[in-house]
Amino acid sequence: MRFIQVIILTELVSTNPIVTSLGYSALTEKIVKRKSIVHEVNLDPTMIRIAGEKLKLQLFAKFGLFKPKSDEIQFISSELYYEPYLVINGKYFIDYFRKCAYSIKIEKEVKEVVLFKKTFQPKQSNSGKKPKQIEITGEERLTSEAKAFMVLDKDGKKAIINNIQSAPSAKNSKSVIKKFKIKELPKDFEINLLRNKIARRPKDSSKIIQEVFEVSERTVIYAPRFKLYYKNIKTNEAKVLILDGITSKRL
Repeated sequence: MRFIQVIILTELVSTNPIVTSLGYSALTEKIVKRKSIVHEVNLDPTMIRIAGEKLKLQLFAKFGLFKPKSDEIQFISSELYYEPYLVINGKYFIDYFRKCAYSIKIEKEVKEVVLFKKTFQPKQSNSGKKPKQIEITGEERLTSEAKAFMVLDKDGKKAIINNIQSAPSAKNSKSVIKKFKIKELPKDFEINLLRNKIARRPKDSSKIIQEVFEVSERTVIYAPRFKLYYKNIKTNEAKVLILDGITSKRL
């Protein structure tokens, strides 16, 4: 929602704080610390192998119809890794001024107009067909607020939420991250993405009263995934099957 307050550039008294100097006030940032959640693997490795056996033929199917024999697809190895997902919530608020000009129609008989102890000379259009008018310059005061809640993948793109399952979290997430050598995302990665989305200062702003960028939630969820490597011993073709480490569903 946007509210506008018009200030005419004359000797008026306002009870609201007004920035009289050109330029901008300092941006206020309120950003919480990043939290890490590592989901525990909810399946026994044997169950992952069984799930893989059920799906392996789909990897090598041609046109979705022609499938090889089960004995021709050989299991090579499996690998557990963690896929990061970003959850961030925040808002941006700005209270600012922008320059403006208002044209007021004046009756043709009027010679001068006095407003706020200032004299204006009505102007006639070159054609003379349009009515006289005066132009008053001033500033408009506006407020604008933008909010966003985003769930992103490691590349900063919108994540497929169905790929994120509910599961118990590891008590010591840092030890799991260290054990599996999980590459953590850059420190301000998600903050910059949110800032670029909502913290857009108006191009026509002339003065800023208040500007606030706030991040109330920023969490990285590390979801367990299994990579299962298979090989068609008849054609020597290799494929990778990725399963959710919580539900064993194919991703």
